[in-house]
Parts: sequence; structure tokens; C-alpha cells
Amino acid sequence: MSAVLVKFLHILAISVWAGGLMCLPSLYVQRRRLSGDGLHRLHNFTRFFYVALVSPSAFVAVASGIALIFMQSTFDAWFSVKLALVAALVIIHVTSGALILRLFEPGQTYPFWRFAVVSTLTVTVICLILVVVLGKPQWTTPGRVESLFAPGALGTLFGDLIAWSK
Repeated sequence: MSAVLVKFLHILAISVWAGGLMCLPSLYVQRRRLSGDGLHRLHNFTRFFYVALVSPSAFVAVASGIALIFMQSTFDAWFSVKLALVAALVIIHVTSGALILRLFEPGQTYPFWRFAVVSTLTVTVICLILVVVLGKPQWTTPGRVESLFAPGALGTLFGDLIAWSK
């Protein structure tokens, strides 16, 4: 039962995180039309949205995902692809946070082409995560590559290089 609750929490947190990341570029693009008090309110709202909603949901999504790894022992090839895609989502998240710090300084703008690229990239990564998680494709790795991930493979491969004494 606890795995079901953790999975529910994970899906809820991912939904909020992904939705927030999709909304942020539309907030950024509004910056070029505003000045004065309106710009200040947009800046406050964007920072609050990122700090109070998007970032905590990202933390809960990653933490509950790590808990699910140990609860369900998922170690398939599709799962490695999912983790790589989640890492891409984390990079988008961190880049968005850095952008908020710079965007609202005087003279800064957020061009529409950047809005289109970032929005498309974010939606693509989210959709790819959904395809991989829901499809759970059966990928195989070549035997030579798989042997590198066997326990003790590094010792066999680099034994002479990492030996403590000779």
C-alpha cells in the first residue's frame, strides 16, 4: 500500500512540476510589454511561482522517484532512458531559475523565438518521458556494453591502473 501512495505522490508532483515548467516561458515573454509597477508584480509572481510551487514539486518528484526505485527495484533499460530524460528536465528547471534572476534586470528581454524553442523543448522532454514510462519499451544492450556494468568490471578492466601496490 505504501508503494501506491508514494507513486500517487510522485505522479502528482511530476504533474505540478511539468505544468509549471510549461507555464514559465509564457511568463517570461510577458516581460517585454511591461514596465514599472506591472513589471515588479510580474517579477514577484514569477519568483513566487518558481520558488514556492515549481521547485518544491520538483524536489518531491525526484525524492519520491528515488523512493520508488528502491521500493519497486526497477532496473530496466527503459528506466535508464527515463532517468536521462528527467536529468534533461532538471537542466531545464535550473536554467529557468537562473533566467529569472537575470530577466527582470533593467534592459533585459525575452525574445519570442526563445519562448518557442524553450516551450517546444520542455513539452518534447515531458512527452518523451511519458512515452518511455507508459510504453516501457524492451531495449537490449549489446553484450560487450552490458559486461562493463557487471559487478567488478572496472577492476577487471583497469586492474593494473588502480592497483594499490605492486
